[in-house]
Amino acid sequence: MIVAVIAAGDGDEGTTPAPSRTAGEGTQQPGGERADLVSFQLDDRSAAGITNIWVVWTIRNSSSKKSDYSWDWEAVDAGGTRLTSGTQLETNVLPGQTARGEYPTTLKTAKGVRLNITDFDRTASP
Repeated sequence: MIVAVIAAGDGDEGTTPAPSRTAGEGTQQPGGERADLVSFQLDDRSAAGITNIWVVWTIRNSSSKKSDYSWDWEAVDAGGTRLTSGTQLETNVLPGQTARGEYPTTLKTAKGVRLNITDFDRTASP
């Protein structure tokens, strides 16, 4: 089960909901380099009573230079309580290239959990 969140993102500063669209599902969000994070969502792979929730993402480099990406995120419940947070990295993404990644979380459930991006940076790769 994938839990999706719709993004309103209009800049790189502050906390914004994570994008949930995957590559090829429509247009990117406005907002400069932040729009390169095409999707960032929870993927609930739990089975047989074992909790197994991952964050998964898609980055599409819209710049003309090889780029490194880093972003901070938080998972919050319906009441706004932070359940966990983390930092993700995607490096050496070529111009026009799409990169996908995933990382396990410590979340016990994905139900009612919202992802927010708290910081996002794209830098040119050496």
